[in-house]
Amino acid sequence: MPEWAIYAVAAVAGYLAGSIPFGLVLVKAAGLGDIREIGSKSIGATNVLRTGRKDLALATLLLDSLKAGLVALAFTLIAGREAGMVAGAAAFLGHCYPLWLKFKGGKGVATYAGLLLFITPLHGLVVGAPVWLGMFALTRISSLSALTAAVAVPPGAYLLGERSPVILGGLAALSVLVFWTHRANIGRLLAGTEPRFGAKKKDAAGE
Repeated sequence: MPEWAIYAVAAVAGYLAGSIPFGLVLVKAAGLGDIREIGSKSIGATNVLRTGRKDLALATLLLDSLKAGLVALAFTLIAGREAGMVAGAAAFLGHCYPLWLKFKGGKGVATYAGLLLFITPLHGLVVGAPVWLGMFALTRISSLSALTAAVAVPPGAYLLGERSPVILGGLAALSVLVFWTHRANIGRLLAGTEPRFGAKKKDAAGE
């Protein structure tokens, strides 16, 4: 099979895997209604947490990570890291813009994290996770932590020895998309109104 065909299959498989709206499914199955009518209206884990069910939020976080990570790992084993990167990036797009939900999904942080851990675990564990945790410890703001980690990952990957144009380009593109999906959060950050984790005010934010 030619390389372009492998990448095409990886992209389609990744998009379909990423489009599975685990947050929506879990919240509905628990009898808590439609997550798209709660908080930020996102289907991601942070918004699921607004239902008051930490178990559902954790399950959403893990499943959203795994749907990108596992499809990326599968294509890495089948056709190499570049094909895995294409599949994982497509899963990110599927999560953010799922066909089944009129292209209105989550913000992609968990899927990005899953991709990193399965495709470039060194970059995820050495750069992404510490930066996110450090910023969150300082600010208690989930969106700011995600944005800071997104900025750090591509150059961090290069400094750690990554030289594949597909991997580096993919990471850079996904980091830009994280900023796009968080554009409302960025507006609140600039205005000083983005809520902190644990604060009494429950405004729309985060994943």
